[in-house]
Amino acid sequence: MTTPQDLPGEDEPWALSLVARVERDPAPAHTDVLVAAARAVVLLLTDERTTAPGGEFHDAVAAWRGRRIRKITRRARGARWGRTAQLPHVEARCGDAAVRAFAPHPREEVPALLGPLQVGGLDLADPEGFRVPPPAPGLLTVRLCPDVRMTTGKAAAQVGHAAQLAWEQLPAALTGPWAAGGFGVRVLTGAPVLPVGGRVDVRDGGFTEVPPGTVTASAGFEG
Repeated sequence: MTTPQDLPGEDEPWALSLVARVERDPAPAHTDVLVAAARAVVLLLTDERTTAPGGEFHDAVAAWRGRRIRKITRRARGARWGRTAQLPHVEARCGDAAVRAFAPHPREEVPALLGPLQVGGLDLADPEGFRVPPPAPGLLTVRLCPDVRMTTGKAAAQVGHAAQLAWEQLPAALTGPWAAGGFGVRVLTGAPVLPVGGRVDVRDGGFTEVPPGTVTASAGFEG
């Protein structure tokens, strides 16, 4: 299962904005930002403001879903991070990382509070001894391709894609327990271990950092 690369009738690109909180001290761990990003995307997709007809996010998400999957990761700290809370959003946390997901919008019509936030250059590291939890029932595993080098910002968008595809395409028998458990996610670098029918693969559109068609991530339930 892969992301659609060319959808007919896409009149203008839309994007979902993710904003990661990146303070100087303590700076969040790379993997914690990725976990928070993946959870933020699914929390937005399942929020009542998205799922209820007439909900605050409903129409924007519907318009965005009919196009290519585009997500843009920005970063903020201090007062700029605080101001983003004025916009409707969902927020996910992991360790010292926090990521907010906002309603999708036309790519050239970025909300004023998000527009000044830096898009490129977010590249964090994991501290020495950082450990990824083992697989468990109801825990989504996202595997980043070991042969593809990505910044934290780019990887955050890719794990967000993977979590979205897992929610939308994997069987309800698997996603139901995931939702009931609060959409737990673990992220690691490694080749897929699940068969094609038991996972989703993210094939990048090639807009930033990697060539078009590159498989950047896979996701499935390994527990």
